[in-house]
Amino acid sequence: MATVELRFSAQPEHVRTARLVAAAVARRAGVDEAVLDEVRLAVGEACSRAVGLHRSHGITAPVQVLLTEEEKSFSIEVGDEVPVSGGPSGAEAGKHGSGPRDDHEDADGRDQMGLAVISGLVDDVEVTTGEHGGVIRMSWPTNPATIVS
Repeated sequence: MATVELRFSAQPEHVRTARLVAAAVARRAGVDEAVLDEVRLAVGEACSRAVGLHRSHGITAPVQVLLTEEEKSFSIEVGDEVPVSGGPSGAEAGKHGSGPRDDHEDADGRDQMGLAVISGLVDDVEVTTGEHGGVIRMSWPTNPATIVS
């Protein structure tokens, strides 16, 4: 299992870099070429969401992105450090965009919109929130025959 870790300050201009890195690592891991646009878009949405949450809550910690190549899959985790108090957390928070609560949603619902876009792009997505922040975990199958060395 190989992992690439990317941390960037919560600035919108860094989201593009995260998308490019994610696509490059996904290609190398063997994600189908036809799916790479979906990977880029999903990572862009997840990173934009994390940047927005950090900025709106005054959090200066970096956004964390973990890109993990496993035997038959490639996963990406985008984490924010916006704490959530009360309500369900961890796996109880939900799958397919049903997890975030009020602390993770801004006034006009952009957070839920971004999660809806992600769940439309990615078949395997899980959103968890808790007292230490939230994570969006997305994964795609890989094809060992297409792995780039």
